[in-house]
Amino acid sequence: MDQFAILASERAGFFVGWGTLSLINAGIAQGKNRSGLAWWALSLLLGPLATLILVLLPKVRAKLF
Repeated sequence: MDQFAILASERAGFFVGWGTLSLINAGIAQGKNRSGLAWWALSLLLGPLATLILVLLPKVRAKLF
């Protein structure tokens, strides 16, 4: 197996994990009445840090009117 194939296979797992984490963060955000799309995009940049921020943020209250 050549060097490029080994490097590509190692990085593939990283990207799959990072992408899965971003989808999980979008679900957590929607559960807290926040924008899932915005948090998905933010999670692609921040990764686990975005998860920590989401867990620490309180749930947004629904508007009365």
